[in-house]
Amino acid sequence: MARAALISRRIPITLTRCCRQQVRNVPTPTLWTRRGFATAKDRPSTETSQQPQREFDNRVKIVEVGPRDGLQNEKTTIPLATKIDLIERLAKTGLTSIEAGSFVSPKWVPQMNNSSEILSHILNNEIPSPVPITYSFLTPNIKGLDAATEILSQHAAASSSQTPEPKVPSLEIAVFASATESFSQKNLNCSIATSLENFRPVIAAAKAFLPDTIPLRVRAYISVVLGCPFEGYDVSPHKVAEIATTLLEMGADEIALGDTTGMGTAPKTKELLDCLWSAGLRSEDVAMHFHDTYGQALVNTLVALEAGIRTFDCSVGGLGGCPYSPGATGNVSTENMVYFLESLGMKTGVDLDAVADVGNWITGEIGKVNESAVGKAVIGARSRMGV
Repeated sequence: MARAALISRRIPITLTRCCRQQVRNVPTPTLWTRRGFATAKDRPSTETSQQPQREFDNRVKIVEVGPRDGLQNEKTTIPLATKIDLIERLAKTGLTSIEAGSFVSPKWVPQMNNSSEILSHILNNEIPSPVPITYSFLTPNIKGLDAATEILSQHAAASSSQTPEPKVPSLEIAVFASATESFSQKNLNCSIATSLENFRPVIAAAKAFLPDTIPLRVRAYISVVLGCPFEGYDVSPHKVAEIATTLLEMGADEIALGDTTGMGTAPKTKELLDCLWSAGLRSEDVAMHFHDTYGQALVNTLVALEAGIRTFDCSVGGLGGCPYSPGATGNVSTENMVYFLESLGMKTGVDLDAVADVGNWITGEIGKVNESAVGKAVIGARSRMGV
């Protein structure tokens, strides 16, 4: 990136002893890099560029949840054109996974009532992107899945008569369970056990739907894994492990663990992940979804990173909140997450400057404060430099 060369300085990246022991094959305790001011682009310094570097698992997948989780709690109706514009802008930043909508009853989440149109737009328009993207839609029950697959079936039928057949983007559906009975009743109006039984036919039907034409990946969220607004901090990690195992056995491809309230701390995050590994889950089965209510999201991210997690959810501009979790604020911002991970030597593939522009645009568009400290710093630095 050209502006990375305008202001350049050396900064040390010093990993903690715990991180050095657990992040696989980190080359050295201290790694000097040449880094542009407030940008995600690293340049190797002259001191290290001549030395061979050992390879290690430094690739991280960022799941952008802004268009769904970030917007669902907004009270003012957001125009369909704005939602589509947001998705298309995000697609240009190097993200590989975008949560685009939700097939839920508009009675409960009115902001998501035009997800059908969003899915149709994605299918019928090849959205420009530098890398392939998976688009995800929440389908918490059979009715929601039927609504989504009806659109997919119509698209498949129309496409089969075209030569050549248009390219179909990668698609994913998602279900969401809860780690506590109280939150399950508030969010799903049923017990945990009943919700899991309700998900079984949804996951089975998704897996059976046109597997050779439009294969559907299944993601399963578990909410309030590190703290519940109704039951407090003492959420059982064993219960989370039990739910996660059940969902994987049903056919879910990935478990996204949601700190919905932002109550999670580093020790609790480590305890939860240790319990999951003891239950037989693998790090590649798990993603982390942190909210930043208490400012602990990036601390918890480092703990998860040390434990081997390489998939993290975040929301551009720090948008978000949960309608069933009183007091919970937004998701950790995409800008903060990308800057943090890249500063540790991890590779997200996301253009920080580009995603900061999207965060600045969408928060202004919907009249929200930009909650990303990094995003504001990037925009401010460019403004001072006249870029």
